[in-house]
Amino acid sequence: MLRAFVRDGRLLAFPSQQSKRRIVLEHIACSFEPGRRHTERDLTAVLAAWCEGGKADHVTLRRYLVDEGLLSRADGVYWRSGGSLDDLAG
Repeated sequence: MLRAFVRDGRLLAFPSQQSKRRIVLEHIACSFEPGRRHTERDLTAVLAAWCEGGKADHVTLRRYLVDEGLLSRADGVYWRSGGSLDDLAG
């Protein structure tokens, strides 16, 4: 399922179905080490790279990640706070 939306480390588009979008978001959230703090600038750079050349934008991606509880934020700082840890070993 991921291949339809993610190719060569790039997000092509957001799935419209929430359950599929959650899978894609969890995959992208694995780009961030749990608990490690990121400035908004650093986070934007990572998310913009994911969105480069696709139909998705990094602002919407950040909002989805926060709304789904995969990233948390406070005072302009973001950290991974949810998602599967299984992908970290791979």
